[in-house]
Amino acid sequence: MFFKNNPVFIIVLYLTLIKIKLNMEQSFKKGVVLNLASLVEYSEGGVISKQLIKSPAGNVTLFSFDKGEGLSEHRAPFDAIVQVLEGVVDIVLDGKTFTLKAGESIVFPANAPHALTAVEKFKMLLTMMKG
Repeated sequence: MFFKNNPVFIIVLYLTLIKIKLNMEQSFKKGVVLNLASLVEYSEGGVISKQLIKSPAGNVTLFSFDKGEGLSEHRAPFDAIVQVLEGVVDIVLDGKTFTLKAGESIVFPANAPHALTAVEKFKMLLTMMKG
């Protein structure tokens, strides 16, 4: 395989990983004021997630969704809160549709079926906590 033994590829990969690590450390420092929406970019036709905190008690993740993108119905074994930072999203929770806009939030009970679709580009903060 070309990449496996190519020293240039290995060096570029190593430097890229260092850059990613430095960016994560700079973006998610503790004890500083963060503008959460500015920490995750939009991707045309895609979804981006960036985990801020991961611990045995739960995790906190930023997401951005391009218009029309979403997550199909699924369940999570944790209580969760979605906080919309920008844009508009349709969220289906336990068969009921809710339209949320920037500044609004919704709590998901553990194991409740839920899905979402971006009505327009939107960003959210997802906080999941183990019971």
